[in-house]
Amino acid sequence: MALRSKFLALFLIHICLLLSLCLAADPFVSYDFEVSYITASPLGVPQQVIAINGKFPGPTINVTTNNNVAINVKNKLDENLLMHWSGIQQRRSSWQDGVLGTNCPIPPKWNWTYQFQVKDQIGSFFYFPTLHMQRASGGFGSFVINNRAIIPIPFDTPHGDIVILIGDWYKRNHTALRKALDAGKDLGMPDGVLINGKGPYQYNTTLVPVGIDSETIEVQPGKTYRIRVHNVGTSTSLNFRIQNHNLLLAESEGSYTVQQNYTSLDIHVGQSYSFLVTMDQNASTDYYIVASARFVNESQWKRVTGVAILHYTNSKGKAKGPLPEAPNDEFDKTFSMNQARSIRWNVSASGARPNPQGSFRYGSINVTDVYVLKNKPLVTINGKRRATLSGISFVNPTTPIRLADQFKVKGAYKLDFPETPLTGPPKMATSVINGTYRGFMEVILQNNDTKMHSYHLSGYAVFVVGMDYGEWTENSRGTYNKWDGIARSTVQAYPGAWTAILVSLDNVGVWNLRTENLDSWYLGQETYVRIVNPEETNKTELPIPDNALFCGELSKLQKPEDISFAVSTTVNRSKLLFMLLMAVCALMSLFG
Repeated sequence: MALRSKFLALFLIHICLLLSLCLAADPFVSYDFEVSYITASPLGVPQQVIAINGKFPGPTINVTTNNNVAINVKNKLDENLLMHWSGIQQRRSSWQDGVLGTNCPIPPKWNWTYQFQVKDQIGSFFYFPTLHMQRASGGFGSFVINNRAIIPIPFDTPHGDIVILIGDWYKRNHTALRKALDAGKDLGMPDGVLINGKGPYQYNTTLVPVGIDSETIEVQPGKTYRIRVHNVGTSTSLNFRIQNHNLLLAESEGSYTVQQNYTSLDIHVGQSYSFLVTMDQNASTDYYIVASARFVNESQWKRVTGVAILHYTNSKGKAKGPLPEAPNDEFDKTFSMNQARSIRWNVSASGARPNPQGSFRYGSINVTDVYVLKNKPLVTINGKRRATLSGISFVNPTTPIRLADQFKVKGAYKLDFPETPLTGPPKMATSVINGTYRGFMEVILQNNDTKMHSYHLSGYAVFVVGMDYGEWTENSRGTYNKWDGIARSTVQAYPGAWTAILVSLDNVGVWNLRTENLDSWYLGQETYVRIVNPEETNKTELPIPDNALFCGELSKLQKPEDISFAVSTTVNRSKLLFMLLMAVCALMSLFG
């Protein structure tokens, strides 16, 4: 018996040492995503939507700063698939970004495991499919990164955390929308706005037919909730508001903001915000939650309004009366822009790290590269309607840019994207921005289109330092906010106006710069920023994943069995850890 006890003690010591090594690394979180079509009726008419694990919208990914994340995606669609984690910076690993410039697509019936770390990030983000306008049919969900326990948040811990996904919606699926664009047509007015995948509450019997399932969010009176709102739609800016409740803005896309109250806030396509909302109203009735179209003819777009219900647990009746009004600024084009300018970075709050966000003094860094990116209305190139950025309509390469670099494939793209817009006729090209590693880039988003656009840069948070109507000039720099401009990944550019952003190019890789408006993105309004460390060290970029997919000029490298074996090493390590724990428990019961 003594010998067995000594053996058990020695075994447990070894197990403890092994467990300490496993647990010394940052924790892992794993998810399985089965992406498929289902039939749903969000606006009362059965249609094909894209679901994750049979759910529309998909599940929330909930992780903590520095977690390692493994998401095994099984493609059960009838077309190629890539999943993108919008706003997740993929530090040192653009291999995991899920766009055509960095990844070969996942073919139908195949699966692939994304593996990345949410390094030094907190906040509210979302994921979605990037190919073929699939986001217009769903496949999206929320992505939450919580603070580590040792890092304080700049407000009292809320009673609960609520996710609200808003977005314009068509009764036609993404395939039909794509065919319309290919035929040179506009998408036209959306059929409605969804809130968490559901249609509007019947607040008006003329505008909203019977039989539509609407969203109800239940809350407790007197409590404060953190409400994360994401515009996951196709191309429409939405004004978000909750009847009789103030929205205390607290965070946007990974940055804590100066806390300010709003009665409503414009949320543009691809943007995310966190509000603190206190349930301080009487419970005589429920309250409306509203997301309505902005910068359109509101009398014609009344049906493009999403309505959900905020229900107090002690509510005594249904919501009633007219919807809370949107901003009445039809003749004041500066209202929304001034609201956007009022969103400031909380420089004294800690973000993902203990040091204050404002420790990075972006306003004192010298700019090394300047790009003026101009958006114009759609043009015709070679008989096709195309969207352009600075006169170039992007053509996705058959071999992704990052793979082409890795295997020295020539001619896949050109590092010739112009610093200023082309003066000649527009052209189609795979033209990429040559970024300077550890440079500091200024980008001017000049929107000379007649509609609102929002722009996203993967791999980074950008500092929004200025915006104004008219044409940007070098004198415009005198208006820049060089102290507390918000850092975020998606920024709006108003029609007939410019927005200026600054970005520190410290993340090696190939990063997508695009409009978030799905129609213009599909028609070519994007490019990539290529950042290369001339020393080519693994300290600044992770090696190509073992499960990388191959396509284009590298198709011959792809082996069919590679796909079924596309499993994360972190998942394997988690299984080993679980088995060891089970073994310890079994031995303890045996020798007990």
